[in-house]
Amino acid sequence: MTRRLAQVAKKVGVSEATVSRVLNGKPGVSEATRQSVLTALDVLGYERPTQLRGERARLVGLVLPELQNPIFPAFAEVIGAALAQQGLTPVLCTQTRGGVSEADYVDLLLQQQVSGVIFAGGLFAQADAPHDHYHQLAERKIPVVLVNASIEGLDFPCVACDDAVAVEQAWRHLASLGHERIGLVLGPADHVPSRRKLEAAAAAAKAADMPWADELVERTIFSLEGGQAAAARLLQRGVTGIVCASDPLALGAIRAARRRGLAVPSEVSVVGYDDSAFMTCTEPPLSTVRQPIEAMGRAAVDLLCAQIQGTHAHPGELLFEPELVVRGSTAPPPVR
Repeated sequence: MTRRLAQVAKKVGVSEATVSRVLNGKPGVSEATRQSVLTALDVLGYERPTQLRGERARLVGLVLPELQNPIFPAFAEVIGAALAQQGLTPVLCTQTRGGVSEADYVDLLLQQQVSGVIFAGGLFAQADAPHDHYHQLAERKIPVVLVNASIEGLDFPCVACDDAVAVEQAWRHLASLGHERIGLVLGPADHVPSRRKLEAAAAAAKAADMPWADELVERTIFSLEGGQAAAARLLQRGVTGIVCASDPLALGAIRAARRRGLAVPSEVSVVGYDDSAFMTCTEPPLSTVRQPIEAMGRAAVDLLCAQIQGTHAHPGELLFEPELVVRGSTAPPPVR
């Protein structure tokens, strides 16, 4: 007990006597100090006293599917800063292959009495994935916000980049350059944003009276290697332009073209999605569709805080407008 008092006091910057007063429910401590002590207990992994367990901590779970794709650290930076401005502390939960599952993270967050959870990508974006842990959060009435996929059966507020507009921008860009066989590299079949992108691509091709067939679409896992394998198959079928569902997929597509001895962009054009960090530093710099990370991250925090404060009016899904950023990976196709 003495060691716990000392650690919490040091963390908060108050005396052990003050910590003791909070833990024992004694008066004479400001609300701000009281909340700081309770948050320190949560952060240090100590259980709250029984009489205080009914109160939620000033902690917010931020659950990400990975950190290898630079877009997720970018979301974490924006959301973390916005939470801090609201006096909330983000708890970063990142999935790894063979590591802690998303459902396990939810259990841990519930044990910590979190005030809410923001999911920036994850199993909710896959229609066929298990969603029991999301329903568990709903049953507990924990405030939740989803980033980049609102799916049927999960009635949570969502902020998302408009996938249909993103693909339409990329497709029209390649078509305007003269590309007639445009391929699409997407995520798995049950990935909701990829489904939206597929529908938009088919509609764009039809509107432009351009060829469209299943052979112009490849699905893969979201990684550079996945993008390389998928793009290699598309290049075998004679595509000259490739629209990818993420920047790492696009970098894989560029690698696939080079492995076949094709120059980017003079022989093959590639468009990514996200405009994540360092895409200006690739060779060539990547043409991509930019997600408005700053606006989306702050909107997610605003929606969460509204729920926490009990002033929430469910807005459904808020769609944010993407922006095509043309760089050096796109050009007119070679003359046949």
